[in-house]
Amino acid sequence: MPVPAIDSPAGPSWLPGQPGQPVQWLVSAVVMLAALITVRPVGTSGWGLAVALLLPVNCLFLASRHLPGSMLPDRVAVIWLGAGVLAAAALMTASQEGSAYLFVYFLAGHAGMRLPARPALALAALASGLSTLVLLTGLGPGNHEVPWPVGLTFGLPVLLGMMNRLQRQAMASTLDAARSAERAAHAEARSTVLTERARIARDVHDVLAHSLAGVNMQLELADALLEAGDLDRAREVTGTAHGLVRESLRQAQWTVHTLREDALPLVGSLRAMVESSGHRQGLEVTGDERDLPAPVSQNLLRIAQEALTNATRYAPGASVRVTLDYRAGEVALSIVNGPPPRPPAAVPGGSGMGLIGMRERVALLKGGITAGPITEGADVGGWQVSAVVPA
Repeated sequence: MPVPAIDSPAGPSWLPGQPGQPVQWLVSAVVMLAALITVRPVGTSGWGLAVALLLPVNCLFLASRHLPGSMLPDRVAVIWLGAGVLAAAALMTASQEGSAYLFVYFLAGHAGMRLPARPALALAALASGLSTLVLLTGLGPGNHEVPWPVGLTFGLPVLLGMMNRLQRQAMASTLDAARSAERAAHAEARSTVLTERARIARDVHDVLAHSLAGVNMQLELADALLEAGDLDRAREVTGTAHGLVRESLRQAQWTVHTLREDALPLVGSLRAMVESSGHRQGLEVTGDERDLPAPVSQNLLRIAQEALTNATRYAPGASVRVTLDYRAGEVALSIVNGPPPRPPAAVPGGSGMGLIGMRERVALLKGGITAGPITEGADVGGWQVSAVVPA
């Protein structure tokens, strides 16, 4: 299922607490406009000149809080905001009336949002201390609109800023988690695709590799017999090639069937497979038969198909026994063929991929498999494949 793309932590400017947020710009514009209208005196000499010079400086410091964090590293931001607090305190000192104190409020709040806790609290203490000192001592022309105890609260907006900072960090963590989940989903989807490709590759090999190699060998032998003029033997070899083709078609039908179906009846399918392969001994089932998960049934069928194909090609005419044993918590499949009645003809094109494919199938099911020649007992000289998987 596709996972929606996630914005980076910087994100669009409209996210809460992000630089350039329109509401924040509007608030800053209102504060600056209120200061320009209400802060007095403004003139060309004395305190009026000081106010005229300090107003644009304070507006500059207030506007700078909208700059992206990458433009002002923390150390620079501490110095910059400290200078802004000093400029705001100086404007409060030089003014006689108006809203100069708002600059202190907003700079303290921005320090809480922009800086780590320790420097932010230090700047808030500086803002409160300077504001209280100005109001208490009555420096400058005097500001009688705000009582001095209020100056102690001028640093409190730092707490709101710190809460805003925590909110932004939580949002960034959420976005990081979402991106990690997206990457994990993509990795899982890719792993699923690769696993399915490997499964199809094993199925294609099981159907085509041995069959085509056997047909190719028979046709080359038929060409050699035709050149030698042995028509009867050539017809016999051609008939063998036709039989291999028919067997390959049956195997292809089984492969298509297993690729299309989620689950196959294991016992019935295995019995039909054994009988169609020409081994009339049939299938022996032991234990209490039960339904198995689809992956278990599919992979056991493919293992049986590979083992039966190998028995037909490398031990033609040999007896074959197939046993399916239902045990507690697991199921075992065994395919045993006796020694061939005559030395088998060499089959070109063997790559060992069949055994590798069987081991891969069992490994996917977290089971075990053994495959090799039989060295003792009645079937000495034959071959045995035994797979045990949890089920």
